Formats: sequence, C-alpha cells, structure tokens
Amino acid sequence: MARYLLHHRHQPDECGVVFASFKGHHSPLRHRPTLASCHTGGHAIWWAVDADSDADALALLPYYVAERTTITRVSEVQIP
Repeated sequence: MARYLLHHRHQPDECGVVFASFKGHHSPLRHRPTLASCHTGGHAIWWAVDADSDADALALLPYYVAERTTITRVSEVQIP
C-alpha cells in the first residue's frame, strides 16, 4: 500500500458544497480531522491517505471534491 497526499482547492463560495458532498459519500475520511485553510482564507484541504493506487486514493473523496484534487505519492524521509 502506498501513501498519497491529496490536495483539494476550491473557491470561497464552494466551502458549503465541498463539506456537504461528504454526507452522501461513504469514506473513512468522514468525521476525522484533517488540515484545511478555509478558516484562514486559503480554501484548500489536505489529506494524507494510504491506498493501493492513485484511483483508490481519489475514490476516498466524493466526486465533486476528487475532480478538484491533485494527488501526489509521498513517503517519509529522515531529515538530517
């Protein structure tokens, strides 16, 4: 299983739609904290997820959110 960073961006007037879209989507990301910049004006959300593929990682998100999300495969590194 690989680790991915999902980075979603939206416009200020889309916050409600983004958060509401999770209500109709079964995902282990629901009801869990993550990082977001909506309250500080950035209107971005980040999730670190484990999945078998890029497609599986994006499937954790509702379609409306996934279509506006970039995905990057990441791994931990030791900083010297």
